[in-house]
Amino acid sequence: MGDSVNMTLDQQVTRLIRPEIRALQAYPVADASGMIKLDAMENPYQWPEELVSDWQQRLADCDLNRYPHPTAPEVIAGLRQAMAIPDTYDVLLGNGSDEIIQLLAMAVAQPGATVLAPEPGFVMYKMIATYLGLRYVAVNLQADFSLDVEAMIAAINAQQPALIFLAQPNNPTGNLWAEDDLHAIIQASQGIVVIDEAYLPFSSRNHLSWLDRYEHVLVMRTLSKAGLAGLRLGLLIGRPAWLHEINKLRMPYNINVLTQASATFALQHYDVLQEQCELLRQQREWLMLELERLSLIVFPSEANFVLVRCPDHNARALFEHLQQHKILIKCLDGGHPLLDQCLRITVGKPLENRALIEALQAYRSV
Repeated sequence: MGDSVNMTLDQQVTRLIRPEIRALQAYPVADASGMIKLDAMENPYQWPEELVSDWQQRLADCDLNRYPHPTAPEVIAGLRQAMAIPDTYDVLLGNGSDEIIQLLAMAVAQPGATVLAPEPGFVMYKMIATYLGLRYVAVNLQADFSLDVEAMIAAINAQQPALIFLAQPNNPTGNLWAEDDLHAIIQASQGIVVIDEAYLPFSSRNHLSWLDRYEHVLVMRTLSKAGLAGLRLGLLIGRPAWLHEINKLRMPYNINVLTQASATFALQHYDVLQEQCELLRQQREWLMLELERLSLIVFPSEANFVLVRCPDHNARALFEHLQQHKILIKCLDGGHPLLDQCLRITVGKPLENRALIEALQAYRSV
């Protein structure tokens, strides 16, 4: 206590806060007030009015003075039905995928443990590993954003990671990786392999059946991209032996009363969300064609966003031009060498997508 009395606040922060935490930047969330929001991979559609009325009645019946059910059985039952999850596998719920990533990392956080993932990829894999003092190993994708299988297997053999994340489709690139490559990586791993299917509603592949083939594979999903981002509800699916242990780290009552009621209701009307996602898939194809007509390099996407590269080295100028037109997208230039001059555009409603294209056309005509 004596030494700290003479320290400045900055000195006390430096003394007490881990250096790797001080070196981090907080996860950036841009202010989208008054803008067309195409930066965060959200479903832009709301529910029909009649559903909103019924949902609000459900919320009115919630007992806010009571703690929520600790395991949210009605939500899990709805997820099992909507996603055809077999009873042979357990389901664990998290406050978004972020909490599930954290629980997984906490479960393997022994001294010297390593988390491995391809990059560029979802930034929270690295950030959460860093929060927990785990070693994080990134293996670069190839120039076309396919997996570098040889490099991945070499890293697995050298590092023996306790946890590997493989996103299908991948964020921020939007592509699916070859299944033979995924099989090779899973077979080489002695640790847990998590297939992150955050963008499943827009993808042509479903890896749930891989749980039958591989004992050390888990599947992670979310309801955020399907249209419930505001609820922050993620799920982990896998063999009971794994989820039994991971569940010990989950905070009690992590899924609140309003989220449980809302998710249960939404899953009873999951067909509405599926119809909205189908509209977004159709708009994705239209948007990709229009972006190609503007001479942008458009990468294949099976998500609800499109990654483009600006061949004229004007990614930041385009990003700022769109901001001036009240359109917010994600500028990835400078985030990773493979994302040089890249922009990520969330698929919006038809009017929003047309506004984006018109703003890009206006930039070209200047």
